[in-house]
Amino acid sequence: MSGELSGQVAIVTGGASGIGAASAALLAGQGARVIVADLQDAKDGTGRFVSHDVASEESWKSLLADVLGREGRLDIVVNNAGISGGFANAETTTVESWQHVQAINSEGVFLGCKYAIQGMKKSGPDKPASKGSIVNISSIAGLIGSAGPTAYTASKGAVRLLSKSVALYCAEQRYNIRCNSVHPGGVDTPIFNPLWQAMGHEQGKAFVGSRHPIGRMAEPVDLGEVVLWLASDRSSFVTGAEIVADGGLTSGLMKR
Repeated sequence: MSGELSGQVAIVTGGASGIGAASAALLAGQGARVIVADLQDAKDGTGRFVSHDVASEESWKSLLADVLGREGRLDIVVNNAGISGGFANAETTTVESWQHVQAINSEGVFLGCKYAIQGMKKSGPDKPASKGSIVNISSIAGLIGSAGPTAYTASKGAVRLLSKSVALYCAEQRYNIRCNSVHPGGVDTPIFNPLWQAMGHEQGKAFVGSRHPIGRMAEPVDLGEVVLWLASDRSSFVTGAEIVADGGLTSGLMKR
């Protein structure tokens, strides 16, 4: 398949649904060979599915060995997998819940960056200084505070600064590997299922969308387009950046 990513290999964690699935489809549409890494089976058949637990270092080692063994290279890693962990606040969050959220949302992204760098260094004709793009999905919760959910907010803040640290390290080492974070507002993904069950899907979307100055929620493809841009050479001078795609939500006072 031709396209601006033709010949490149991409891993998308949490790629079976939501932003991950949209990103996987767009990357594949531009010619990338996509590995959908998730614990739930991919439903749309985009790319090659590999069962993967982002919180497990052994799973990351196995995934990287699989990708390099079968594909021979690694160019793009989208660290998208994450959970909400509920809406408990600083008083009600349990240690167990805190640790579970951090293991997936924060430590899972750290491991994704670590093994992305290792894989990208082993790829291409310019070993070890090849090139690659790491895209970490954070949230507006990683930019502004809230009373809850405490664990989720902390984990997404960690992703923001981790991305900058990885970007600076790779630049310092002259690896030609870029790393950026993406910060969505409300996106119509399964993370909102509890609200949809309580309010109904369309009514819930209208309610959440009304809180955004742009007047609607994002669809997964809206964020997928941001991921595609960061993965491509069109963003070749962008690293260590936080790309906000929130319909204006963090620009000032929320729409009333």
